[in-house]
Amino acid sequence: MFTPKALATFIGAAALTALPLMGLSEGDSNHDLIPETATRLPLEDLRSFAKVFEQIRQGYVEEVDDSTLLEYAIKGMLQGLDPHSSYLDRESFDDLQANTTGEFAGLGIEVGIENEHITVVTPMDDTPASRAGLKSGDIILRLSGKSMKGVSLDEAVERMRGPKGSSVTLTIARKGHKQPFEVTLKRDTVRVRSVRSKMLDDGYGYLRISQFQLDTGGDVAREIKKLQKKGKLKGLIVDLRNNPGGVLQSSVEVADTFLEEGLVVYTEGRTESANLSYSAEPGDLTEGAPLVVLINDGSASAAEIVAGALQDHRRAVVMGTDSFGKGSVQTVIPINNERAIKLTTALYFTPNGRSIQAQGITPDIVVERVKITRLQGATRTTEADLAGHLGNGNGGAERGSSDRAKEKEGRDDWLDRDNQIFEALNVLKGLNLYAQRDRGLRERVARAD
Repeated sequence: MFTPKALATFIGAAALTALPLMGLSEGDSNHDLIPETATRLPLEDLRSFAKVFEQIRQGYVEEVDDSTLLEYAIKGMLQGLDPHSSYLDRESFDDLQANTTGEFAGLGIEVGIENEHITVVTPMDDTPASRAGLKSGDIILRLSGKSMKGVSLDEAVERMRGPKGSSVTLTIARKGHKQPFEVTLKRDTVRVRSVRSKMLDDGYGYLRISQFQLDTGGDVAREIKKLQKKGKLKGLIVDLRNNPGGVLQSSVEVADTFLEEGLVVYTEGRTESANLSYSAEPGDLTEGAPLVVLINDGSASAAEIVAGALQDHRRAVVMGTDSFGKGSVQTVIPINNERAIKLTTALYFTPNGRSIQAQGITPDIVVERVKITRLQGATRTTEADLAGHLGNGNGGAERGSSDRAKEKEGRDDWLDRDNQIFEALNVLKGLNLYAQRDRGLRERVARAD
């Protein structure tokens, strides 16, 4: 179950794709969330509700108990407000907790659908799936004897989750094996990594944030330190594409990682508790390294807060396409130990006072995701290929046509896989070169003085 302290504050995107922006008051009372009002309840409308309730109760084709009808009424009341206010039953409440903490009881498999079959994309590290030896490309034919062919991705994930310690048997088809085989796994607590990093080039790092969980701020700091151990960071790509949102405090922590000071985000609503502001604390973990933030129409809420803050402070170049545009705040208010309501209580604004709601973040440089077709020219002979050529005047290494072809293969690899990352890397290199020129100019001026 969620407690007020554990739930904290959240943000997210569309109801079908993300976590909502939410907050919760401390303690058992939520009176501070509800403004006092002298307005009387509309008696005539209440009578109409009672009549409709009784008609359904008496005349609907199947009998429905009163508590279920009242639950339906609550759901309808919240759904009528906006796309992000809703009623959370026990299952929805549990799902929200799993998405927010990044922890759930399951097998630890990232899966996809290929030719109507549930296929293993990758087993997560140190999970029942990895310990059992499951591999990328394995096809899950049956789960505990039930066929998985034609099962939706959501249903497959739901079937694989279950109580910690419970067992499940998978029937696996694997390339190179003539016959399917069975693997029995015991479900365990799985921790979903929301942050990944790697070096793309000498000194140029890549940081992928898939969603904003409770620990994402700390995870980002750890991944940056990993990159710094490989050498001084000349630049960093922060990939927020298709990031649907998550925890508000984590988005503030992530933005704070790259800022020395200043406002990150503020919220405005009808109640005093809905009016909040968050600012960065001193200390840029990257020591001012150039940043490029990648966004697209799947980047929502928490991702938009980070992109908007770094854009307003001119700390990063934002690239990609327009973001989703969800700038509202939802507060989760527990009704009892198993149920809650998620209520839109505020809008949030970037440091410069921009409302993202229904507009989104416009990138500084628009780069669409496309497939690039290169013009393949004939391999040209270079000076280094000519017989009897002179050596380099500075004693440097020669670069003939074969050397250049190998270098081109490395560049083309990123161009083929993800042209937006390719372009972001080029921008980072340009920013780094400009910064070096600027530093050199300042040093020459200082010496002249």
